Formats: sequence, C-alpha cells, structure tokens
Amino acid sequence: MSRKTIRVLVVDDSALIRNVMSEILSEDPEIEVVGTAPDPYVARDKIKALNPDVLTLDVEMPKMDGLTFLQKLMAARPMPVVMVSSLTEQGAATTLQALESGAVDFVTKPTVDIQHGLSDLAFQIVQKVKTAAQASVKKRTLPVDCAERIKALAAQSAMIKTTDTIIAIGASTGGTEALRELLEVLPPNTPPIVMTQHMPERFTKSFADRLNQLCQIQVKEAQEGDSVIPGQALLAPGNYHMELRRSGARYYVSLNQGPPINRHRPSVDAMFRSVAHYAGGNSLGVILTGMGNDGAAGMLEMKQAGAFNIAQDEASCVVFGMPKEAIKAGGVDKILPLSEIPGALLSQLKMLSSR
Repeated sequence: MSRKTIRVLVVDDSALIRNVMSEILSEDPEIEVVGTAPDPYVARDKIKALNPDVLTLDVEMPKMDGLTFLQKLMAARPMPVVMVSSLTEQGAATTLQALESGAVDFVTKPTVDIQHGLSDLAFQIVQKVKTAAQASVKKRTLPVDCAERIKALAAQSAMIKTTDTIIAIGASTGGTEALRELLEVLPPNTPPIVMTQHMPERFTKSFADRLNQLCQIQVKEAQEGDSVIPGQALLAPGNYHMELRRSGARYYVSLNQGPPINRHRPSVDAMFRSVAHYAGGNSLGVILTGMGNDGAAGMLEMKQAGAFNIAQDEASCVVFGMPKEAIKAGGVDKILPLSEIPGALLSQLKMLSSR
C-alpha cells in the first residue's frame, strides 16, 4: 500500500523563497506542494480551498506577521505548521513565541545567498515537514493553573534532602513547550539538571533565557566547565554536544564539537551516556517528545548503570518518536503523561534521599 502524499502550502512574502522551498519539497516523492501564498490573507483562502496537511510559514511578512496569523490559525483550525525563521536573536525570540503558540517546528533561513543556503538545508526542510505531518496538533487550551501545581509539588519537595542525584532530560520536536511545562513547576531545591533539546545556535540562549524568566530554578545555556549544582538547569548550546564530567565530589559539564550523533549536535545520546558513566545510579533520566531515536541507546546505558528513567507517553507527545524508541530499547522504567512527570521525579527523589 503506497503512503499518503503530504500536501504542503508554502507561505512566504518572498517569491524567491516560495520557489526554492517548493522545488526542495517537490523533489521528495512523498510530498506535494499544493500551492503557495505571499501573505496570510491569501494563505487563509488557500487553506480553505486546498486543505493542506502542513503549512510552512514565514515569521516576517507584510499585512499580518506570521506569528499573529499562526495564533489565529491555531484558534480556528489547528494544523501542523513549520515556521521559517531568520537566524538572528530577534528571529529566535519570535520563533520561540511561535512554538508556544502551537507551531510544530522551525527551519532557519540564511541571511545571505538564500537560494544556495536553503538548498544546503534541503534534507532538514524535508524531514521537518514529514515530521510535522505526523505530529499531534490540538486546539490550544488554557494550561493547568501553574500556581496550583507549584503549591502541590512544594509539599512533596519539602521532604527532599540534599542528594548527589543528577536529572538528565532529552527532547526534540515539541520539546520546547514540554520542557517549559516540566521545569516551571519544579521547586527551587530541585537537584541539578542537565538537558539537551535539538536546536541551532543562538536559539538555545534565547530559549534558556525564556525558561529562566518562568521557572523557580535557574536555567542557563551551558558554558564549558559550568558546575552542575542544585536549583539549576544547564541547557546544551546549539552546535555543541554537552557531556557530564566529575572531579572529586564536583560535577561539571564539558562541551565539544565532535561529529553529529544520530544526525544531531547537540545529541541526547552523548549527554545520557556521560551521565550513565559519571553519575550511574545517582541519576534520573527523562525523555520527552521528539522525532527519531536520539537518546534511546544512552537511556538504556543509564538504566544499566542503575538510573531510574521516565518517558513521556504518546497521548501527551507532539511526536512519539524518541520516547517510543527508548521504551522499545528497554531503557524506560515508567511511561507517564507530561503533567505527571514533575511529581514522579520528586517522588523518586524522596525515595533516593531516604536511603
């Protein structure tokens, strides 16, 4: 039985980018570009007429910017959207807002020689559109009252004594919102966290800064040699693998630009494997929504070293790729909805601290 063709609508005010994106996507036999639109108003009419499966949407457009259009679209007709963003700090901030508003993923367009730059990204663009087509996109709903969740978890956290436990978290597609939901309710005395989210340079700094504003713990983009300390989460910087190291009683992180692992740098596997080696049974692993299998092998190594591991369940994932592969590999102890993972982590920490 042949696979269903993915119908794509390309929305961008630049005729050059519309043409290049259309050519790149049309070269894949599983994708059909059913139309293009120069602005959100034309896009709205074409969505109604053509009923595409996936939209690629430029962030910056005249008449109505891509973010405003995305928010209106997600309220009225939720569908998979891949944002096309410039690789700038402003572009990163806007893209993070787009992900918060329901976009599945994003690709970054080069600032010079756009035609050749986009062609170099052809594989990534095609893969992200294919992933978006499989994503679970729901109507945006008001989140559960964060203050209430914090209050409930604070009672649990009061019992946690100081431990040497390290929490390691890996995520990809859909992970920016999953990480926010997980981290923003964790108490200030949460043990040290290291985390890898598949993201390019510049975007990881903006993302860490955004989380730092929302969370009770400190969140920062990791730098070479940063100490891994309680009440802080370190995020792997774009284009660098981040690995845990230990010197005496001190844990710290080391960054490197070794070859991509599972096509990713930073790679979740690189981080999980280092946590297995240096923290072993003093670690907790969490694998969240994402496409592919990055993290599955590393999580298994963590489990074999004595770690307790949690995977996000299919119903709450945007894409159930990475958790599914980790479960299949045998590295997962518990499968939970995203909303239950913070409480499960604290329960496990209480058990560890009472040993």
